Amino acid sequence: MGYRLVFTARAVKDIESLEPSVKKRIGEKLKEYAEDPFSHARKLSDRRLGTFRFRIGDYRVIFDIDGDTIVVLRVGHRRKIYR
Repeated sequence: MGYRLVFTARAVKDIESLEPSVKKRIGEKLKEYAEDPFSHARKLSDRRLGTFRFRIGDYRVIFDIDGDTIVVLRVGHRRKIYR
């Protein structure tokens, strides 16, 4: 079935600030993870930032799921994303 990916304006800004190789890797993984997000997602304990996260190397993708849509809220390095 697969889920549809939707990016917030903030997520787009986060992605644009990344290096091209990192952007490509994150894009490929998001397409893969959108097929079955719950097998790759982890729930966040502090839900102020979002409900779930994907781990892609040293980067984290914070997102919510709304029906059959994955709403990407933030993308960033693990060192900075939770601040």
